[in-house]
Amino acid sequence: MTLRKRSFSLAGHRTSVALEDEFWAVLDLEAKTANLSLAAYVARIDAARGERPLASALRLAALAAAAARS
Repeated sequence: MTLRKRSFSLAGHRTSVALEDEFWAVLDLEAKTANLSLAAYVARIDAARGERPLASALRLAALAAAAARS
């Protein structure tokens, strides 16, 4: 399993997140479905994640989205 790193500007600072390609694919699809850029979609998840690490919050969002589509 390969991790792919992407960088974003969130809340005024740059951050990088490494996730498996399968998670990025779901997040890309959800962003397109919501008519958002991936960066805007990630920012939305970031704003709601609380104390959870961003990578974990993104994985959970991808799993929830995939489950909702099943």
